[in-house]
Amino acid sequence: MKNADFIFSSESVTEGHPDKLCDIISDAIVDRVLQKDPLAKIRAECAVFTNVLFLAVKFSTVAPVDFSYIARQIIKEVGYAEGDFNAKTCSIVTSYQEVPVDESMRIDESTLEGDELNRVVAHDQATVFGFACDHNSAYMPHSIWLAHKLSRRLTSVYLQGLLPYLQPDGKTQVSVEFKKGVPVRVHSITILASQGLPPHKGGPSPKKLYDDLMEYVIIPAFQDEEIKPGQFTKIFVNPEGPIVPGGPSIHSGLTGRKLTVDTYGGFARHMDSALSGKDPSRVDRIGAYFARYVAKNIVASGIARACEVQLSYSIGLPEPVSINIETFGTSKISEKKLLSLVREVFDFRVGAIIKNFKLRELPSRVKGGFYRKLAAFGQVGRMDMSLPWERTDRAEDLKSALS
Repeated sequence: MKNADFIFSSESVTEGHPDKLCDIISDAIVDRVLQKDPLAKIRAECAVFTNVLFLAVKFSTVAPVDFSYIARQIIKEVGYAEGDFNAKTCSIVTSYQEVPVDESMRIDESTLEGDELNRVVAHDQATVFGFACDHNSAYMPHSIWLAHKLSRRLTSVYLQGLLPYLQPDGKTQVSVEFKKGVPVRVHSITILASQGLPPHKGGPSPKKLYDDLMEYVIIPAFQDEEIKPGQFTKIFVNPEGPIVPGGPSIHSGLTGRKLTVDTYGGFARHMDSALSGKDPSRVDRIGAYFARYVAKNIVASGIARACEVQLSYSIGLPEPVSINIETFGTSKISEKKLLSLVREVFDFRVGAIIKNFKLRELPSRVKGGFYRKLAAFGQVGRMDMSLPWERTDRAEDLKSALS
């Protein structure tokens, strides 16, 4: 990676993409349950196609929650208020499994100290990955960083009604050229944007759509970027023709199917299970966040230019059975020594992660819900949210331990 010359592509999607809609619904349910019962256990998954949404929820909580109502709220909020698929008329098929509340399993990690946190163990096995690099201020691979900026801007233009013909569903892709491992040029951009009508029925012509997206989406998205589209950047807008109307009406969605979008855009490894729709007791979700936290602090400390952290948790144990670090030849010290530093500075126990990140409290603290906002535009590398795993507060500790 350090001295390589290559082109790398990553994609992102808007809130209205069917897969992302399912993620948002699943996490909105997690938010609502934890707002009413912070010690609840919840697993929510969605599937959607044409005019039907299937909702599967396994939960253990003392609080009553109307899951179907939450789903309809989100469908409307994202923008599906009319048309073939909409919040009012879509059918919601549900399958619920309520697990009796076991008070002995309802542990409030915020009240535990020291060895007491060992009472909180992993309830599943999981191997998770975290990654960080010095491509930009977010310590994210540059291609996924730019793809997210485009999809966020495309969503904003739709929600503000700046281009009235746009529909909620959209997808972006950015290819970045690297020289010696450093991003130097935007090679190409692709935007897929759904519209309400085809050109022959009053929708925008291909040229108008291209010009409008250049003015309202692409140019504003790159305004503050050092690397911008240039004379030789290839830009494609709906290259296979109009997408009418987009969304669940024409393609299906499923919770967890956009893991590459949620993490590192394919530039680094990620786990094989969904992030969305899980409460903080699920180590496959919170472990991925903590691995990102460790990797980001390593890069922020200046010890390495790129870092991947792998954590493996096993059922019944409070901390990972293995920790591995890969710096791709960019570290100033041996990876063996770096691993020793990391073990000294970070607490990898499940209970400590939940407590230190305040993962049960955030849904009530963040207006509009925490996990619901996290579900779109990446669950790592976010600069628009105060995510605990995006802090670089341990970088100085690493430097001090090194000296």
